[in-house]
Amino acid sequence: MNSYIGEITSAPFGAAPGGKTADLYTLRNAGGTEVRLTNYGGIVTSWLVPDRRGHIGDVVLGYDNLDGYLKATPYFGALVGRCANRIAKGRCTVGGVTRQLALNNGPNSLHGGLVGFDKVVWDAKPSLTADGPAVELSYLSPDGEEGFPGNLRVKAIYTLARDNGLRLDFTATTDRDTVVNLTHHSYFNLAGHGDVLNHAVQINADRITPVDSALIPTGKLQEVAGTPFDFRRPAAIGARIEENDEQLKFGGGYDHNWVPNKPASQLAVVARVTERTSGRALEVSSTQPGVQFYTGNFLDGTITGKGGWVYQRRHAFCLEPQHYPDAINHPNFPTTLLQPGQTYRHAIIYRFSTD
Repeated sequence: MNSYIGEITSAPFGAAPGGKTADLYTLRNAGGTEVRLTNYGGIVTSWLVPDRRGHIGDVVLGYDNLDGYLKATPYFGALVGRCANRIAKGRCTVGGVTRQLALNNGPNSLHGGLVGFDKVVWDAKPSLTADGPAVELSYLSPDGEEGFPGNLRVKAIYTLARDNGLRLDFTATTDRDTVVNLTHHSYFNLAGHGDVLNHAVQINADRITPVDSALIPTGKLQEVAGTPFDFRRPAAIGARIEENDEQLKFGGGYDHNWVPNKPASQLAVVARVTERTSGRALEVSSTQPGVQFYTGNFLDGTITGKGGWVYQRRHAFCLEPQHYPDAINHPNFPTTLLQPGQTYRHAIIYRFSTD
């Protein structure tokens, strides 16, 4: 058996706000996969994987340098928190106190607010572990940051395994009741460029959490059977995305939370995506109770990314394992409340292969 488990290198990536320097870490394994990530926002800037012919290609959207990420960006490759997804009107009651959070998505708070975890410099510790090259990121989110209560200590470990899986392990503790929902937000395109409408998607879920026109869950669960949201068998993203369905109209396509058919804390495969031209396949496993599937509906050609590519509508998809959106305001949803003495602990694995 080949004893090579990979390698990790680092280099300066640029000056971040607050006078801190961001670094770029490159993780490589024996399978031909290379992942680059920066401690600014925990962002995965590139993800090089082979196609069925062994040709290496980048399968995530992003920018060539740090400056791109410092400007307005739709969370390309980011570590999202303190609370991923939307909180209705930026309001929640925690510890008996109603909080007003930062608003950054119309009337709602999205992905942690104006300066979420995707916009801070994390402390980084690279290492070569028995499982593969890894980077441990840590951050202390102070009490009151973006309106959230409690000093929250967060760790995120990225490990690139031999089997071409990138594993993300999240942990968090707090000294006051607070809200926590962490995820990863890469925009994937398994062909590298162009629209993703021919990508075939399978999501192992019988239900979604339907939303209103502001993309806030109604609190109900909706069966996917007989709807454009039924991906229990593989189907092309574009097969039903333009159907006359109210939920599709609200998001301009898919931008919804699916409820995987598994116990909430069990690590299991929640989704699989294939692209026939390249032969690439992406399998997503998670311990989280939900997974947000988004089809790049709000990309509009105003962003020029890596290599001068212009990112148009539906040129990428996201699969973001997480808690349900606005869960803190829905007692019937799995809770995003974290209390002192508890440890938030979740894992996500993105594993590439070829068909």
